[in-house]
Amino acid sequence: MLRKMDRHQAQLLVGWINKNLVGTNDPRQFGKALKGQYQDYWRYRIGNYRIIADILDDQIKINIIDVGHRKEIY
Repeated sequence: MLRKMDRHQAQLLVGWINKNLVGTNDPRQFGKALKGQYQDYWRYRIGNYRIIADILDDQIKINIIDVGHRKEIY
């Protein structure tokens, strides 16, 4: 996913993930729950880009499902 992106934008997204999600006890505080058929997933908004993730509570683990520009991600 990130390999197909502009290098600068990919670095910004990785930096945001490292700053806000790595080591946190509550990854939901930075995201928003999705609705409808995607109700099990969470969205993180970083500028014009979105990260779609699945949060596993029992392990405090975040699986990134997709990353992309907001007009293409949904």
